[in-house]
Amino acid sequence: MLHIIPSLLSAAQIQQCRRALEQAQWSDGRATAGHIAQQTKNNLQLSADDPTASQIGNLILEALPKSPLFMTTALPFKVFPPRFNRYQDGGHYGNHVDGAVFSVPGTSHRIRSDLSATVFFSEPEDYDGGELIIEDTSSTRNVKLRAGDMVLYPSTSLHRVTAVTRGARLASFFWIQSLVRSDSQRSVLFELDLSIQQLSEEIPDSPALPRLTAVYHNLLRQWAET
Repeated sequence: MLHIIPSLLSAAQIQQCRRALEQAQWSDGRATAGHIAQQTKNNLQLSADDPTASQIGNLILEALPKSPLFMTTALPFKVFPPRFNRYQDGGHYGNHVDGAVFSVPGTSHRIRSDLSATVFFSEPEDYDGGELIIEDTSSTRNVKLRAGDMVLYPSTSLHRVTAVTRGARLASFFWIQSLVRSDSQRSVLFELDLSIQQLSEEIPDSPALPRLTAVYHNLLRQWAET
């Protein structure tokens, strides 16, 4: 299930990040790609140990738990440190699926990629092309968001970035290991949580609220992996 998380970062934060990213030292993104992906990947990335990557990455990590929509959608257990890419001058990334497990640099920890995330730093009118195309079994979504917005989608999805023919597309990408591995189970919990929130606003004294809340937590208790 694909979700848009609007305004994860504020306009002031985006301006600060853009200045830092424009001055950063970018390198060939194929250095971090697997054998198959190297054949279709044409972009620039920041090194994982770049101070700019660490600084902006921490800003994103601090913003995630402040977004109720992200928390109820992702049910995050672990988050991979954000990475950063730049597409320009025809840069693109062909169809691929993200790796299943990532080792966190400098640690012995590993993260299973249940959800993939992209945070946009460039406004859509600042570049041509650069759409994130996400495919699943039933549909294809074309994603090009405002700066500061984030898209969240299952890491099992085949996806690609179309060629940037004008300007530059700056973004962050990372992965989340959810408490609930199954996308369909996360979708059930998401819809149930939204229904509980709506009922609590419309009929705050409804006797159904405690029962529905109990159902939510008992399902989470049954499906969660910690």
